[in-house]
Amino acid sequence: MIMNKEGLIIKLLGGIYFVEASDVVYECKAKGAFRNKNFSPVCGDKVQIQIKDGETPTIVKVFDRKSFIIRPQLANLDYLVLVNSVCEPSPNLLLIDKFLAITEYKGIEPIVVFTKVDKKGVEELVSIYKKAGVMVFSVDNTTGRGSEKLKEILAGKLSAFTGNTGVGKSSLLNNLFPGLDLNTGEISKKLGRGKHTTRHIEFYKLSEGGYVADTPGFSTFDTNRYDIIYKNELASCFREFQNFLGGCKFQDCNHINEPGCKIIQAVSDGIISKSRYESYVQMFEEAKNIKEWEH
Repeated sequence: MIMNKEGLIIKLLGGIYFVEASDVVYECKAKGAFRNKNFSPVCGDKVQIQIKDGETPTIVKVFDRKSFIIRPQLANLDYLVLVNSVCEPSPNLLLIDKFLAITEYKGIEPIVVFTKVDKKGVEELVSIYKKAGVMVFSVDNTTGRGSEKLKEILAGKLSAFTGNTGVGKSSLLNNLFPGLDLNTGEISKKLGRGKHTTRHIEFYKLSEGGYVADTPGFSTFDTNRYDIIYKNELASCFREFQNFLGGCKFQDCNHINEPGCKIIQAVSDGIISKSRYESYVQMFEEAKNIKEWEH
């Protein structure tokens, strides 16, 4: 008997794909034709599996992806959530802005979350990213205040969380999804983040509907982590620049120090946040050193 089912890859471990289909998780292999095409299914892929009596279920088709990031390899994300603390450690705005540029480049909706708001004010930071047109939340992990609105947005969606070590990511996950029924240390292990566990990615199904994945924390962050943005593409990855692109005096304006630049004028007028523009300039300088033929 042969049966075909459609499902979602929720975990990949040691060449075995764990596919959830019709509320059952199947341990699958991928058909050899994928290797021949130098293509590998990844977590988040929507797939068709073939089930034959007495044989290991096989992934026979991967449906078109709406998005894909390289490291960690994840497909079809609705949201990529960057968790930051307002102190201990202090937020690095350049890192946040690099993250936002990559999500824009990859067509994934970003969400910025600030934690530890019980220790320091967050209004200025929230203002910067709201002005940039980004969803931003402030959450008090000691009380859970602020987590409910974020939880509503993530319900029924495919989301991944990332953030620097020590920002309160596990506590946030615990506030958002108490159905995990785990303490913060166990959340890390359940989602593949324990110090002595394999750094695999796993989507965890939520009682509210949807899936969430934790990703390995980062201590340094550059655009190469998820993908590479070349200098001529960078301005379009800053959401609040969009209304001004094409209006500069010079058609090939880099928006650095050229006269008649509409973006520089928008910064001067307070329409674009100074910190966001400073991040753009620094990222542009880094991108100038990337040669397309090297990648």
